[in-house]
Amino acid sequence: MAPQHGPRRARIAFSDSAAKQLENITSEAELHALDRALVVISVDPEAGEVLSGDSSGPRLRQYVDDVERVRLVYWVTALKTVVVVAFIEV
Repeated sequence: MAPQHGPRRARIAFSDSAAKQLENITSEAELHALDRALVVISVDPEAGEVLSGDSSGPRLRQYVDDVERVRLVYWVTALKTVVVVAFIEV
């Protein structure tokens, strides 16, 4: 019998802007907090709230964790890849 696996996680990708912001994070505590937020949206890409805007581009979402003090702005592709576009705030 094949082993049981949990639900498939979304793949996380970073825009150039988000990757640049990520390079500037040097604190171990900030990296840990960011990692926890990324796990949340990889498990449930719908966890964040939809940001208002027009429908001409991707539907941006915002995930905020007030305990860890992290904010991510991202969008989800049709294949469930989560693309973090900017506003990595830790």
